[in-house]
Amino acid sequence: MSDALINGVAGAGGGIIAQLITYPLQTVNTRQQTERDPKKEKTKLGTLDHMCEVVKHEGWGRLYGGLAPSLVGTAASQGVYYYFYQIFRGKAEAIAIDHRKRGFGDGSVGMFSSLIVAAMSGCVNVLLTNPIWVVVTRMQTHTKASKKNIPSQALRSPEEILIGLEPPPYGTSHAIQEVYDEAGFWGFWKGVIPTLIMVSNPSIQFMLYETLLKKLRKRRALNKNSGKGVTALEVFLLGALAKLGATVVTYPLLVVKARLQAKQIVCTDKKCHYEGTFDAILKMIRYEGLSGCYKGMSTKIVQSVFAAAILFMVKEELVKGVRLLLGKNGALSKPL
Repeated sequence: MSDALINGVAGAGGGIIAQLITYPLQTVNTRQQTERDPKKEKTKLGTLDHMCEVVKHEGWGRLYGGLAPSLVGTAASQGVYYYFYQIFRGKAEAIAIDHRKRGFGDGSVGMFSSLIVAAMSGCVNVLLTNPIWVVVTRMQTHTKASKKNIPSQALRSPEEILIGLEPPPYGTSHAIQEVYDEAGFWGFWKGVIPTLIMVSNPSIQFMLYETLLKKLRKRRALNKNSGKGVTALEVFLLGALAKLGATVVTYPLLVVKARLQAKQIVCTDKKCHYEGTFDAILKMIRYEGLSGCYKGMSTKIVQSVFAAAILFMVKEELVKGVRLLLGKNGALSKPL
């Protein structure tokens, strides 16, 4: 088994575990990003208060709306990203070694090269998995009417009475059909431009992570009294720190992406409709101010930092375990 494939599978596994643990925070954050009702904006709810409101009026299930396609998307995204990241990094390392033979550099992959490798991997990932995330966003932002708002039996049609008080569940197929009816085939690539720009987020994240990890390993190597390698807790903290820095820089793009992928509000007011990425940015700043570009940021920082830390920790442990297992069986092939 190649090293790239090991990292791809480990990345998918780590991503799924992180997603399961932090998904309610992700749902709340997506709703905060797409909220444009002035009345609701005046009552600025904290993360926990927002979660309680969803549970109170829509039930626990709504916190996990879109979980199934999200898990598929996470596995696909992390698997694709880590697979291509390892391949591109292998190529970059080969180039660095070749340059050292020619008398340039020390043979290691520099910060800029790490940034390029992460960006290329991110672009491949975005183009392949964007349709999944459009569906997930639709399901996360779909609001279920509370029972007190359901019309009485006398005001409801025979069809509505037959299906009971609860409206039919909004599932993956409904979201897919809704996106297609609204914008056709290309509707599944809504928000792809800000998402492509957002590859700078994992690029910055991985650049910081690889740099910090490299320095920590070098320090351990110089310390003769320290025979242990990098621990899972240290990887957790490095992953959290790297994600925090990347999230603060790129958050406004996340808000734009969520607004474009969510169901478009039907009204005569032009500020409700976004023609594209730049139109969305201009209207957000014009009608909501700069604060509109950072809606739900505190929730996102908690969710993304925690998820990234878990992902890195689990991924590294899975890679170690698989390499150890395959090493014993003599099945580990040379890295690509």
